[in-house]
Amino acid sequence: MYSKEFFPLDIPRIFTISESAHRIHNPFTPENLATLGRALRLEPGARLLDLGSGSGEMLCTWARDFGITGVGIDMSPLFTEQAKLRAEELGVADRIRFIHGDAAGYIADEKVDVAACLGATWIGGGVAGTIDLLAKSLNPKGIILIGEPYWRQLPPTEDVARECDANSISDFLMLPDLLASFNDLNYDVVEMVLANQDGWDRYEAAKWLTMRRWLEANPDDGFAEEMRGMLTSEPKRYAAYTREYVGWGVFALMAR
Repeated sequence: MYSKEFFPLDIPRIFTISESAHRIHNPFTPENLATLGRALRLEPGARLLDLGSGSGEMLCTWARDFGITGVGIDMSPLFTEQAKLRAEELGVADRIRFIHGDAAGYIADEKVDVAACLGATWIGGGVAGTIDLLAKSLNPKGIILIGEPYWRQLPPTEDVARECDANSISDFLMLPDLLASFNDLNYDVVEMVLANQDGWDRYEAAKWLTMRRWLEANPDDGFAEEMRGMLTSEPKRYAAYTREYVGWGVFALMAR
């Protein structure tokens, strides 16, 4: 058995390259994040937990704008370091902490007012399992935030679903069905903020310049051929499929 020092905890390299210039690793704009923070009526001193915190933009800007405290956990050492630098840049490093680690199974030492997982529900084996995990860190009257894709329109074939980065049509639900699924888990949906197409464009299209710059700087890298193929195909695939069929939103839930 090899020690972990030879296999450091990280996310797939395609993401650490293509999203290295992203502050938000989901199809949300800074305005979406600010809207969500206001919608939750956050109070100064509120404690947050963010599983899969990426580059920390949510915790950092909410600490600055709303006075929250919090902890974020992410598998990417690059994104975790970027989050720490962002906290210092915004002057909130004394109120929020970022941990490089596996968010799957993570439970906060102290109960939090908001427990979030935006776009990484695979850590709990899906939405239901992730909600169960987040609930273990939550105050009885706290709020769970789940960021999840849904179908804007149902793909006509399984091939189209796969072009949308789903394994099958059954991977995602239509928005009304996604909302109903939270009800089935005995949670009230108390708020939601949905991504718009500008958010999708900023998330997806912003990768392309990053990939091009990386290719220019790393022409002999063993990953360059795969990266070149993605840069060539991704703009058309995104415009034809993801942009047309996939929505994404953050849903605020409270247990009944």
